[in-house]
Amino acid sequence: MEENLFRYIWRYSKADQIKTLLLVLLSLPFYFLALDLPKRIVNSGISGQGFEEEGALQSFMQFSVPFGETLFGQEVLLFEGFLLDQLGLLFALSFAFLGLVVVNGLFKFVINTLKGQLGERMLRRLRFQLTDRVLRFPILHMRKVKQAEIATMIKDEVEPLGGFIGEAFITPAFLGSQALTAMIFIMIQSFWLGLVAMSIVLVQAFLIPKLRKRLLTLGRERQLTARALAGRIAEIVDGSTVIQANNTSNFERAEISSRLGVIFKIRYEIYQRKFFVKFLNNFLAQVTPFIFYAGGGYLVIQGSLDIGSLVAVIAAYKDLPPPIKDLINWDQQRQDVQIKYEQVIDQFQPNDLIASELQSYDPEKGRTPLSGSVQASSLSLVDENGSKLLDGTSFEFDLSRRVAVVGAPGSGKEFLAMFLPNLIKASSGTLKIANENVERLPTSVTGQRIAYVGSDAFLFSASIRENLLYGLRNYPVTSFEPLEEEKELHAFEQEEAQRTGNSTDDPRAEWIDYEAVGMGSKREEINRLIDVLRIVDLENDIYRFGLTGSLDPDAEPEKANSILQVRAALAEELANEGANDLVVPFDPEQYNKSATLAENLMFGTPRSKRYKGKMLIHAPIMRETLEEAGMLDGMIDRGLVIAKTMVEIFTDLPPDHPFFSQFSFIEADDLPEFSQIVKKAERLSLDDLNEDEREKLLCLPMDYIEARHRLGLVTPEAEMRVINARKIFAEKIQAKDPGAVEFYDPDRYNAAASLQDNILFGRIMYGRADAMEIVGEKLSSAIENLGLRKTVLEVGLDYHVGTAGSKLSAAQRQRLAIGRSLIKKPDLLVLNEAAAVLDSIAQEKLLVSVLKAQEGRGVFWTLQRPVMAKHFDDVLVIQNGRLAESGPYPELADRGRHLPTMLAAE
Repeated sequence: MEENLFRYIWRYSKADQIKTLLLVLLSLPFYFLALDLPKRIVNSGISGQGFEEEGALQSFMQFSVPFGETLFGQEVLLFEGFLLDQLGLLFALSFAFLGLVVVNGLFKFVINTLKGQLGERMLRRLRFQLTDRVLRFPILHMRKVKQAEIATMIKDEVEPLGGFIGEAFITPAFLGSQALTAMIFIMIQSFWLGLVAMSIVLVQAFLIPKLRKRLLTLGRERQLTARALAGRIAEIVDGSTVIQANNTSNFERAEISSRLGVIFKIRYEIYQRKFFVKFLNNFLAQVTPFIFYAGGGYLVIQGSLDIGSLVAVIAAYKDLPPPIKDLINWDQQRQDVQIKYEQVIDQFQPNDLIASELQSYDPEKGRTPLSGSVQASSLSLVDENGSKLLDGTSFEFDLSRRVAVVGAPGSGKEFLAMFLPNLIKASSGTLKIANENVERLPTSVTGQRIAYVGSDAFLFSASIRENLLYGLRNYPVTSFEPLEEEKELHAFEQEEAQRTGNSTDDPRAEWIDYEAVGMGSKREEINRLIDVLRIVDLENDIYRFGLTGSLDPDAEPEKANSILQVRAALAEELANEGANDLVVPFDPEQYNKSATLAENLMFGTPRSKRYKGKMLIHAPIMRETLEEAGMLDGMIDRGLVIAKTMVEIFTDLPPDHPFFSQFSFIEADDLPEFSQIVKKAERLSLDDLNEDEREKLLCLPMDYIEARHRLGLVTPEAEMRVINARKIFAEKIQAKDPGAVEFYDPDRYNAAASLQDNILFGRIMYGRADAMEIVGEKLSSAIENLGLRKTVLEVGLDYHVGTAGSKLSAAQRQRLAIGRSLIKKPDLLVLNEAAAVLDSIAQEKLLVSVLKAQEGRGVFWTLQRPVMAKHFDDVLVIQNGRLAESGPYPELADRGRHLPTMLAAE
């Protein structure tokens, strides 16, 4: 990238800059006229110069050729204008002045808009180029950078550049030309006053930048310290487990406090210097009007200057300081953003940056299978400290072979695996795949024909389906076709993307070449996904996710109807087994004793967060419902009974006692507060409790389940009140907040509930130890019998994995990453200790399954456990960065020098 910011700006915005500069030049005559017109208004319109004789007239809007007398010996009129008396001329000149104000304002508006547009386009280009370079960072370099610092630079540190880019050439031209025009006008009116104005301007132009040099240095220090702070905070977030486990939070507070102190000192000095410079600049700006009033007034009294010229000079100088001040500010901003630009660019120019042409997509190369062999010749890798991670490693194997790599931790085997997909480059030696140097292979080959899985699986914040298919999104197979009403906007977006050097590929296009990966069409996608889930042993996990997931009955009515069929089939099967009492169904006319009081009151699934969890009791509609049903006081009474019971049971128990989780009404930390509320209610009465205390009691019964807690709080009379209240609540919701709650209906699919809740349509009865197992078994049986397991899996594939896969276990993340590589059906599958997070039994099961799926295609697997090498054709043994021995497993296991020792140690 260009190291000089101005060269970068001119390179990509030359045409737009020239167009705006021409507009600046066009505005100058109008600006000059706006400076000159006040003089004529005062002299002719107000003072009456030229109207001394009665009935005198003067011309208005008379135009002649500039310098006509000099060129032609006489004045050459272009337009004689209009003859007006003094009053008419005054109004004509005043309205002309108003018109020039509007014209000059429009010029500024258009020029500033063009500057803003230009700046945003260049900012978009710069951010895209920086992100593009991040995508081309070598992996070893990527491990050294902090993601928070990189993100901060792209998001925040280049933001000021966008504001400056539009002003880089236009602002000095616009402000400078205006200042020069004003200065020339002043000199024309009075040479001495012009000389004074020019002197003050020169002092400002020389002195202010000198004083601001230290500000630039401080600004650079502030930026570096703020960037380091962002990186340190990111480390605290990433290492939160380690911090809490080692009780080092106070050290981290001290460390952050120290960094914030440094930033405070820098910023405080910046404020002191900045406002001193501002004071000095304002003082110099006010000295000149003093000289004008005193000196100019003297010249008027002496008759050397007329009053109109003095007024015009003062008005012109009033317009002079802002451009000069803005030019000085622009110069400081120029130096500041140049430093920022250089610092940012320096961070995005690592050695061995991947060539952009290697990442351009080539569908044909991506479709062409690799054949032949892998040949490594004297591969060596040296880190930045000069230490050899790998030293002169040579080997060869056919692309159809299964190769295991074993070695002690730190032996260098993990780097060996990273060579094959060209994730790192050798310091010396060569690696060829299918007779091509791997460093010259485009990513359309290494990324599509070769699959890599490391030991630290990374997942994107998306669904399981999107993560599994991620490796297939290599290039847009078909272009995106917008709807008719969106075509104009889409065309504009494409044009802007092209103008700013951004990608014109649309993420909404079809990015998966189904034929290239052997699926034929999108219809076969789900079958391939399920096959992969079985291979990596994730099918049952995804099935469970599917049961807790939901689907849209409007978008998929057939699937919703099939879930209703499972509901009926489950009820029938439980009835046939004499176990229909294991699920207490939701009946509009019955109270469900295995559900919470809140569930019985709402009798539905909330869509709006206003009615979820503890928010329900605070919702105005629920409060109105309880009052109308005459339940509010009764709820507080029940809350007091629960509070008394909890205080009696838990007072002498430790906070970690299992009773707290069983009766989850009150947290251990809140017990003393409720104890005080109970004592106050017993000493006085419920009416004497304050509003906050009554609210706390009111919340407690909402989680009460009669069948579970058995406190006898829901009597038959109370059940009838709840059933009546649920009807009132439903009416109020439909009238005041329609769609906020999806109510239970035996004949309808509940779009807000999970598949499992829709199938059960009730709550599993409390009190039977085996109820959960029996119902779960019958539910799965009903799903299987109706052939709907695939439907449940499809819903499970839409399960969101969370940030970096945080909602999955480490083993699930690793299996998913392996599945993502298998779905490509690669010619060479490279796994770098990819099963290390699993136990030994799960590792072997997964390994056998993956090898079977890759039958006939190459596998290169660095193993954590050498004994698992028995499943491979060839074995490479790495020790201290060197290839110690290689060959078939039986041969090395019997007669090898190193592998038998490793096997014995295991």
